[in-house]
Amino acid sequence: MATFTLRKQLACTYDEALAQVPDALKSQGFGILTEIDVKDTLKKKIDVDFRRYKILGACNPPLAHRALSTDLEIGVMLPCNVVVYEGDDGKAVVAAIDPTKTIAATGVPGLEELAATVRDKLAAALDLLH
Repeated sequence: MATFTLRKQLACTYDEALAQVPDALKSQGFGILTEIDVKDTLKKKIDVDFRRYKILGACNPPLAHRALSTDLEIGVMLPCNVVVYEGDDGKAVVAAIDPTKTIAATGVPGLEELAATVRDKLAAALDLLH
């Protein structure tokens, strides 16, 4: 299991989770900037069948602005990725990047506290999912 993510196993289906995630993120000030359908992309590009899996690029504009104002190159770690995938049991799993394991690990002064704030907001969003 990845140690750089916040993860929640849900009782609902993949489609139900995809319907919940945007509102949960919005409640914490995040919007979804990008959406990558990994299943479709892998089928089109290399003709491989893969489970239903989406990568959502979530952004909290005020926090992103603070991060970029601290270090312009932190943009390589933005937006915060949130994944929704169908588990082997047919139930959804949602995982989000833990910025305290990534952004804070850069050692750039000022980013550790910001990363903790982002982590708390992402964790709060995941807590709303069921």
